[in-house]
Amino acid sequence: MGCLVSQMAAKFAFFPPTPPTYQVKKRDGGELVAVSTASCLPIAIDDPSLDVLCIQTKRGNKIVAFYLRNPYARLTVLYSHGNAADLGQLYDLFVQLKANLRVNLIGYDYSGYGASTGKPSEYDTYADIEAVYECLQTEYGISQEELILYGQSVGSGPTLHLAAKLPRLRGVVLHSAILSGLRVLCHVNFSFCCDIYKNINKIRKVKCPVLVIHGTEDDVVNWLHGNGLWKLTKEPYEPLWIKGGGHCNLELYPDYIRHLCRFIQEMENITTAVRLKKIRQSLRLHRKTHKCCKIRVRRPKCPSCPKCPQCPNLKCTDCCWWRPKCPNWRPKFTIWRPKFPECLKPSCTRCTCRCMKCTCGFTLCSCLCGAKCSCC
Repeated sequence: MGCLVSQMAAKFAFFPPTPPTYQVKKRDGGELVAVSTASCLPIAIDDPSLDVLCIQTKRGNKIVAFYLRNPYARLTVLYSHGNAADLGQLYDLFVQLKANLRVNLIGYDYSGYGASTGKPSEYDTYADIEAVYECLQTEYGISQEELILYGQSVGSGPTLHLAAKLPRLRGVVLHSAILSGLRVLCHVNFSFCCDIYKNINKIRKVKCPVLVIHGTEDDVVNWLHGNGLWKLTKEPYEPLWIKGGGHCNLELYPDYIRHLCRFIQEMENITTAVRLKKIRQSLRLHRKTHKCCKIRVRRPKCPSCPKCPQCPNLKCTDCCWWRPKCPNWRPKFTIWRPKFPECLKPSCTRCTCRCMKCTCGFTLCSCLCGAKCSCC
């Protein structure tokens, strides 16, 4: 039943352009070229920076990808587009992003989109982005430390799927992203077993900086989706809420490219040493201290004590300190005492009973591990 509902949800999630806006043809030398279906001319005329790729996925489909080089690039952006576009419509945007951000950029069509084979589904998109990432590693020598994942709308699903698997990823950009597929339709606050693209769960596993971009007037994916993802991010970057922005027009706002440029520049400046330092700091914060044999006491305040009228003085150790005799003595601050060698039980945390038969100050162990006073 869950699989059937997932298939029905997929029908509402994917709207590939029909017919596709481009075709892929082979030249005499075996080189692939993308040709516009409207003009029958190559999409990129005399552009040596563009590689048209045909990539095999583990689910048996062949997907098309555009790889655009920038000679000044230090990072590469892997772009996962929305549910109603293909590479033919996005080529001009890719060229602008490549030039303005000074990055290499690779975009791909999901299975069933553009000239890619197969039918679109959630798990096919996961296989698609994994195949593109493997291609970047093998064909272009790009590691995860040099990679930024960019997901727009439905593309946030495969983006976070891959980001959750790459612990040393440089960064992630979520553009008009979704919390999950059914949350877009039903506006619920809980998950269904048949839901698709459960980004609300995967965002918690992403260990790199995440930039969230969303329009405040988005009537397709509510702004609350972007805000919810940003709040769940482990390492959130300053978000960009574009006032008046919709679902498909954020690229037209000047703040979009300005904020994105700043994010890319900061990611370029993050070195491996800085990343390792952050990881060590997070480990220190989560390190648990051993609290066995830790008790709470305070210096006694006995103004009526005849032996030492200066008892309120914190330096007083003449009375009531190591051998408390005052009835007003109560614990206040923390001190450490050594663990008894006779106590062999690691679960012993109740060694707090003092000997009341003498003034030796010996601590008895209530777990019956053998620690006893000589007078007992």
